[in-house]
Amino acid sequence: MLKQELAAIGLSESEAGAYLALLELGEASISQIAQKAGVKRPTTYLIIESLKNSGLVSMSKKRKKTLFVAEDPRKIIDILDERKKKMDRIMPELLSFANLLDQKPAIRFFEGDEGIKNVYRDTVSHHYEEMLTFFSKSFADFDEAFFWDVFTPKRIENRIWARAIVPNQELIQKLVLHDEEHKRETKIVQDEAFIIDIEINLYDQNKIAIISFDEKFALIIESEKIHNSLKNIFNLIWRMLPENELKTANKLSRPQKATEEDIYY
Repeated sequence: MLKQELAAIGLSESEAGAYLALLELGEASISQIAQKAGVKRPTTYLIIESLKNSGLVSMSKKRKKTLFVAEDPRKIIDILDERKKKMDRIMPELLSFANLLDQKPAIRFFEGDEGIKNVYRDTVSHHYEEMLTFFSKSFADFDEAFFWDVFTPKRIENRIWARAIVPNQELIQKLVLHDEEHKRETKIVQDEAFIIDIEINLYDQNKIAIISFDEKFALIIESEKIHNSLKNIFNLIWRMLPENELKTANKLSRPQKATEEDIYY
């Protein structure tokens, strides 16, 4: 029991065993300590050296023989106090590193069709925000029923307005055509060079969903800096593109902020 308690306050199990052995022996050689603690002699040398460095064991010589003695157990309290003082000194620097870690992007990986659907579900799990999308040319090959029966109704329910930049591909334009009912604006890139093999969704203040339909995997990245940088790129391209000639005549204005009436609608 004592061995476990000493291990709990910072000693290794072997150090605790050797220290207790020395307390019982009073003064002993390496061979005696090894036998009492049940540790091999070569290992005992390393353990005793570590205990010496910690201040828990001292050394003496008698008739050319090296002996070791355990220091007063109350010295452990002094050692722990010193360790605490050292931790208090370096804590501000450690916390600064922790803050840097907090700022690093959080990345989640999803596989398969169901994984991709879970990513889409996450994009519409918030409320009253705007979603920006670069559509992939492979989008039209994915589960169309999922978009009409699950994804789009949930986005509309949560009053998420979508802006989409889409390639000049007839089927995709049919699926994501701007209309008032589905709270969606689209702009078409007529240039045939606009070929994107992945879909990128920017949503919920700091999230980016990257979907590769052909490779059947997706990522969710949480990073305000990446999100804002891609948003700026999206808006730059958006301003350069002409209005979609296929849009409905009476388009809704995208709400910049949710009003009180919106929230309690």
